[in-house]
Amino acid sequence: MSNKVLETKSIEKYFNDPIRVKVLESINFSIDRGEFVSITGKSGCGKSTLLYILSTMDTDYEGSLYLDNQLTTGKKDNTLSVIRNEKIGFVFQFHYLLNEFSVLKNVMLPALKLAKKSYEEIEADAITQLKMLGMENKALKNANQLSGGEKQRVAIARALINNPLIIMGDEPTGNLDNKNSEIVFDIFQELSKTNHQTLLIVTHDQQFAARTDRQLVMEDGRLV
Repeated sequence: MSNKVLETKSIEKYFNDPIRVKVLESINFSIDRGEFVSITGKSGCGKSTLLYILSTMDTDYEGSLYLDNQLTTGKKDNTLSVIRNEKIGFVFQFHYLLNEFSVLKNVMLPALKLAKKSYEEIEADAITQLKMLGMENKALKNANQLSGGEKQRVAIARALINNPLIIMGDEPTGNLDNKNSEIVFDIFQELSKTNHQTLLIVTHDQQFAARTDRQLVMEDGRLV
């Protein structure tokens, strides 16, 4: 059985505004199970555009995308929505926590949406994830009572709740100070080494990228 979690074949992307411009060119790479991979490059080089395609949220591209050895290109939106919720955990620059809910409920939400376990099982899983990230004592607080670094740890717990095939991050330390950036990096590294969690992180932080297992560098819509 293949160890590939994600693979792209000749992915290309155009923007038509107002003329047709190629923004991604011939993107070919794969990520193996347990790898911690970063994508770096200057602003506007296509990093986030590529991540949006890899996450199955953008379907307007040429070429092929495989997740867990299954072709996702050409699948219907409702199928892709299930694949995303089941197989991908997201961590963004902004945590996107819901302030009206407790920390615990925020972590539970993707699993409640997937609806494969009982409420009690999901709650227990969420507490386990919060414990692992040293946040169990904040479980019943509302999200707006947390610091920026704490919110990002909760966002990571939420990304892990469905035991995803891969965690995708778009500048997850972009809004954090050095200390909290280090904490987030250490969490990702621990997940990769101990849990064999696959991670793909877009970042402009060269120090962060240099310490990942593999660094993909983008320039003008290409991997170099």
